[in-house]
Amino acid sequence: MKIAVIGTGYVGLVSGTCFAAWGHEVVCVDKNVGKIAGLERGVVPIYEPGLDELVERNSAAGRLRFTCNLAEAVKGAAVVFIAVGTPPRAGHGDADLSFVYMAARELAPLIDDNAVVVVKSTVPVGTGDVVQKIVGSVRKPGTFSVASNPEFLREGVAIGDFLEPDRVVIGVEDERARKALLDLYGAPLEARKTPIIVTQRRTSELIKYAANAFLATKITFINELADLCEHVGSDVSQLALGIGLDKRIGASFLNAGPGYGGSCFPKDTMALLRTAQDHGVILRIVEETVTANEARKRRMALKVTDALGGDVEGRTIAVLGLTFKPDTDDMRDAPSVPLIETLQRFGANIRAHDPVGMENADRILSDVEFFDDAYECAQGSDAVVVITEWDSIRKLDLARLKKAMRQPILIDLRNAFEPGVAEAVGFRVSAIGRSTTVRHEAAAADALPYAAGHVHRVRETEGAHFEMVGGVNGDL
Repeated sequence: MKIAVIGTGYVGLVSGTCFAAWGHEVVCVDKNVGKIAGLERGVVPIYEPGLDELVERNSAAGRLRFTCNLAEAVKGAAVVFIAVGTPPRAGHGDADLSFVYMAARELAPLIDDNAVVVVKSTVPVGTGDVVQKIVGSVRKPGTFSVASNPEFLREGVAIGDFLEPDRVVIGVEDERARKALLDLYGAPLEARKTPIIVTQRRTSELIKYAANAFLATKITFINELADLCEHVGSDVSQLALGIGLDKRIGASFLNAGPGYGGSCFPKDTMALLRTAQDHGVILRIVEETVTANEARKRRMALKVTDALGGDVEGRTIAVLGLTFKPDTDDMRDAPSVPLIETLQRFGANIRAHDPVGMENADRILSDVEFFDDAYECAQGSDAVVVITEWDSIRKLDLARLKKAMRQPILIDLRNAFEPGVAEAVGFRVSAIGRSTTVRHEAAAADALPYAAGHVHRVRETEGAHFEMVGGVNGDL
C-alpha cells in the first residue's frame, strides 16, 4: 500500500519509517527544505534510539522517500496521514490546529478518489469533523474519508511502541476508512494478537487525551505520596512496589521524581481542560494534576536549597541530566528548566551535563556552562543534582564524582542511586520520598536475610523495581 505522511517531526518520521519497515511504500513530506535534504542524506533530525538505522535501511530498500512536493507525495496514496505539530497556543493552553487545517486545505485538491485522510496528530474532539468539511469543500461527498488514528509513542522506545503496540485505536465514520486502516495494521499485528480498537472518530480523538491525562495523574499521585514519605519516615520506592504489584494499579508511571514534562503530558492535559471548559464540564482531577505538577517542578529548587543549608547564593551547582526523560534530546517542558531558572534567581551558578540534550538546552537556558563529561561538570561544585536518570549517569563512579566536588552533597531527584550506596562513599544525600533515617535503616537492613521491604518472590511486572534476598537490586 502506498502511504503519504505529512510532517516529519517526531510522530510523522517514526510512523512513516515504521510503516515502511512493514513493507509499505511510504513518502514523507515536509515544507522544511533543510530537513528533507538532510533526511535524503540519512541525517535524522531527532534523537531516537534505532531510528537512524531504520531510516537508512528502508530508504536503501526504496520503501521510504522524502520530499517537499505534496502533490508527489499524495499521488496514488491510499492513506494520507496528517502528522503535523499541535503545540499549545500561547496564552491559551488549547491546541493550535493551524498546521492540521493547513495540511487539510493543501491536500484536498491533490488526493486520489477514495483516499483516506487520517489525522495522527494529537487533536481535540471534533477536529476530524472540521477536516472533513475542509476536504469536502473541494471534493465530492463520498469520494474520500477522514479518520482518526492517535499515536501512543514513548520517546526513547518509540520504534518498539509502534511495531509492537499495546493497542491500535482507529476512529472511523465509514466502511472505506475502516477497511483501509484494518488492512494497514491488521496483517503486521495479527501474529501478536494486538487489539485494534475501532471507534467513532470523536471517541478516538478523546482516547488519546484521556490516556495521557490519566498517566499524568498517576505520576502526580506518586509524587505527592513521595512528599508524605519524606515526612513520616517511609520509602516511596517500596511504597510504589507495594501498590504497583496490584494488577488493578500496575507498576508503570510510579517512579517519583521532579514532575512530568515532555511534548505530550503538559500540552495534552491543558488541551483536555480547554475542551472540557468549552463544553461546560469540570475536570477537577485533571485541573489539580496540572497545578500540582507545575508547582512541584519549581519546588524542587527549594529542595536543593535546603540541602545546601538554606542558601545557594554564590554556590556552584552541577546539574546532571537536562532532558525530560532519558534516551531523548527533547527539552520541551523538562523539569530541569524551571529548576535551573529558579536556582539562578536564588543566586546559584549552574554547570550542566546531558548525554544528548545540551544543544537543545542551550537554546532555552541562559548563563549555564555545559560539559560533555559528567565528572568535569561536577568539578569544584558545592552540590550535584540528578534530574534525568540516564543510564550513563546511573553508572557514574560515585567516589570519583565526590573527589571532583568541593562539597559532597548529592540531590537525587530521580532516585537514580540505591539507598546507602552514595552515603557509603561519603555523600550527604537528599532523595525523593526517603528520609535520612529510612536511607540509613535500608543500608543496614541489606545485611539481613529477610529485610523489611525486600521481595522474596518476584513475578514479572513491567517497570517494577524489586529487591531480592541478599540485597541484589534491579528492574523488571
